[in-house]
Amino acid sequence: MWKILAKINKNLIFAITVMMLLGLAFGIFTQASYMKAAIIPLTFLMVYPMMVNLKIKKVFEGGDAKAQIITQIVNFGVIPFVAYGLGKWFFPDQPYMALGLLLAGLVPTSGMTISWTGFANGNVAAAIKMTVIGLTLGSIATPFYVKAFMGAELEVNMAAVMTQILFIVFLPMAAGFATQQALIKRYGQEQFQQHLAPRFPGLSTVGVLGIVFVAMALKAKAIAASPQMLAYILLPLGILYAINYSLSTILGKWLLNEKDAKAMVYGSVMRNLSIALAISINAFGPQGSTAALVIAVAYIIQVQSAAWYVKFSEKIFAPKADKPKILVPVPEKPQ
Repeated sequence: MWKILAKINKNLIFAITVMMLLGLAFGIFTQASYMKAAIIPLTFLMVYPMMVNLKIKKVFEGGDAKAQIITQIVNFGVIPFVAYGLGKWFFPDQPYMALGLLLAGLVPTSGMTISWTGFANGNVAAAIKMTVIGLTLGSIATPFYVKAFMGAELEVNMAAVMTQILFIVFLPMAAGFATQQALIKRYGQEQFQQHLAPRFPGLSTVGVLGIVFVAMALKAKAIAASPQMLAYILLPLGILYAINYSLSTILGKWLLNEKDAKAMVYGSVMRNLSIALAISINAFGPQGSTAALVIAVAYIIQVQSAAWYVKFSEKIFAPKADKPKILVPVPEKPQ
């Protein structure tokens, strides 16, 4: 089973596409409203396993403060505003679509931040810190951003959003850390890192695929009535990710060394779509599935773009070669 889950995790973009299509078909031909009952257990299955592998103690190690500060400025001072602007531009009369775009730009970093940073030969230790800091700050800030940006158009129940974040993020984080410490105490750090930790991302992926399936099933009839909706969602998401990659790359090349720059790119571009998906469905009632549809589509762009960026990251951040010196022959003085 673990080998199958690992294979699915490596082919996440294909797996998500398949689950979207299956959810679409299921929702078209059946009455899928009863599937809302599966959201809470799927949410826990999605979030808890990734918290088990979260190395919270890494936050207190120094050495990359500049990269951490730049990353969080991008994450909370730039991208949410870009996401909100794109939502207002593309979905002026569809506030829940705009909410989905905003949520996709609000909760930074996931376990994939660390993985992709490693694939790109970046600073993995810095990526771990970015994951913990970004996830914590994003979870605290999300209710306030949503209220400030969308409060005039949507009924935003701050208490409900905060409660969901408590149950979706902080409770699994505490439970995951307790599980991690218990397993290390019983099996040792090396056994945990080599044999136990690699199994948890696969479990989290099952939760992600389940949530994507449910989100698509709940919106299937609306999509069938307006199939161009998916293409219309892809455009603003593509622009959002293009801006994020471009800004992070420019800042990384300008202000950081190569390894920190790669960590910074993935620490800002990799949004925690799993948590955004869970918040949209759990905190915003029946209309939350509309926001969830936008976030589900974002998975496709995020995973595919991350893989392509790895291929080009060495060229992007390659040190500039010194210009060859032109030797001008000096004529010999006559004897």
